[in-house]
Amino acid sequence: MTRFEVGERDFLLDGRPVRLLSGALHYFRVHEAQWGHRLAMLRAMGLNCVETYVPWNLHEPRPGEFRDPEALGRFLDAAGAAGLWAIVRPGPYICAEWENGGLPEWLTGPLGRRVRTRDAAYLAAVDAWFGRLLPQVVARQCTAAAGRGGPGDGPVIMVQAENEYGSYGSDAAYPAWLVERLRALGVRVPLCTSDGPEDHMLSGGSVPGVPATVNFGSGAREAFATLRRHRAGGPLMCMEFWCGWFTHWGREAVPRAPEDAAAALREVLECGASVNVYMAHGGTSFGGWAGANRAGELQDGALLPTVTSYDYGAPVDERGRPTEKFWRFREVLAEFADGPLPPVPEPLPVLAEAAGVVVEEWAPAGDVLEVLGGAEVVGGGPATFEELGVDRGVVRHRVAVPGPRGPYPLRVRGLRDRAVVYVDGEQRAVVDGEDAVLGEVAGPAAVEVWVESLGRVNYGPRLGESKGIVGGLLHERQYLHGVRSRGLRLDALEEAGAVARVPFRPVEGAGGGAGLYRGTVTVVGRPGDAGLALPGWCHGFAWINGFCLGRYRAGGPQRTLYVPGPVLREGGNELLVWEWEGAPAPVGDGAGAPGLYPCAAGC
Repeated sequence: MTRFEVGERDFLLDGRPVRLLSGALHYFRVHEAQWGHRLAMLRAMGLNCVETYVPWNLHEPRPGEFRDPEALGRFLDAAGAAGLWAIVRPGPYICAEWENGGLPEWLTGPLGRRVRTRDAAYLAAVDAWFGRLLPQVVARQCTAAAGRGGPGDGPVIMVQAENEYGSYGSDAAYPAWLVERLRALGVRVPLCTSDGPEDHMLSGGSVPGVPATVNFGSGAREAFATLRRHRAGGPLMCMEFWCGWFTHWGREAVPRAPEDAAAALREVLECGASVNVYMAHGGTSFGGWAGANRAGELQDGALLPTVTSYDYGAPVDERGRPTEKFWRFREVLAEFADGPLPPVPEPLPVLAEAAGVVVEEWAPAGDVLEVLGGAEVVGGGPATFEELGVDRGVVRHRVAVPGPRGPYPLRVRGLRDRAVVYVDGEQRAVVDGEDAVLGEVAGPAAVEVWVESLGRVNYGPRLGESKGIVGGLLHERQYLHGVRSRGLRLDALEEAGAVARVPFRPVEGAGGGAGLYRGTVTVVGRPGDAGLALPGWCHGFAWINGFCLGRYRAGGPQRTLYVPGPVLREGGNELLVWEWEGAPAPVGDGAGAPGLYPCAAGC
């Protein structure tokens, strides 16, 4: 029986000191058919462990409705097969630049600021979720059963309680309750917490008797000195060594030089510490699950949505290829490894040749909403996404401007996302920002405001805030009442038979409006990793063969969507594009024609 435990100064494996050389790889950001390759890349870089979060909202999109809840167990099995230990960070809050920090909107909507506290309703929901999730972890603990390969004799060596709680709250009873419940549900491997290396974060997030770890990207000696002020004993570990960073729409990526990151990694290891490289392989926020931040030092400013690519400047890039950072890290890690490193795996196949897309038909947004949307709600003001049960997707608000009256400014107050405004059927404006002027409108007039979800905040004091329009619609200073609101969830398009119900019509070289477009891309020869380009398209989501690649936006900086090779097949492949603001006209011709391109350098 293998036993992993915490000593006075070190982690211990069967009583012997051991250093964890871990790397973050989120199973939910990598196509399952590519897990093995990515895990082998981590091993080849010199790592002996993999770490993953678990996104609650992905697996339980509605209360009691579970989506592939056994995925974590399959990933842990793959990690074991690759010769890696595993650290599991089940949250329930994970941050991770993921929608709502992993918390379901059906929970944060009604509870608001009561989440991540000792609130009874919140704890009951967490307890039910952990009861469903944790048996997969318990059965794969490295200390759970005697005999290699027996039930429970698996790769899991550590489980983290909550995540960076000291950056959010100070309810000490809450993380202590989580520790108690993890133990009660059968977790026997060591537990830990992780926080920033600042006094208020460590005092707010640490739990007595539970090893504390710290998160940083540089300055290891200073960070560990701060940790030692709070914990005189126990192993040193950087649970998140930030070797790169994420990117927001409309802002250029800020790369980190490989030599700088490698020097900072060496400093961590020279301190005698264990490390978890965040991210070793970032992957992709498929399915529209990318989150958002708030600008400013206190994360309370403008909304900054995160791009679909979670490349992160990681040593293994979004497509699974080794970068210069990979080779620099491999050199450093080889000095601290127990033996020679395994060879670097061959890259996975890429698309044999570029393929154009023939866009054949489309359905206007209103028609799609009629057949796939939720029930319409009439109220004094616009309904929020949470009130309509929409996590990711779009909400349409319809309201009448009374008349006769002269032209006055039409304004939206409390806009948390982005809105496309139509007056008497004509597109008038595309706006974002908390308070926006939609133009002057004379009454009577029929107004439609389509609000696009840009991703929920995943970090800071605005976590869990409502989405959509939380203030109201005003004409001059007068609130417009009798608003009819109707939502359409992104995943409604993925339900069995949903697309078949959409009343498509031929594009006929026109189109150009907001709506759902369908086309075919023909792959000649070997399928493989590709990039989907949508030149001239504004903002929306794309699917190939029913697999949601994520969000695209014309403003960049991301220009293509990564298409994992296993999604494609030789011959015809169905492409769906849900364009929210307006497709290029004529659709499918020239500069507006989507295309698949081989994932060579720069894809």
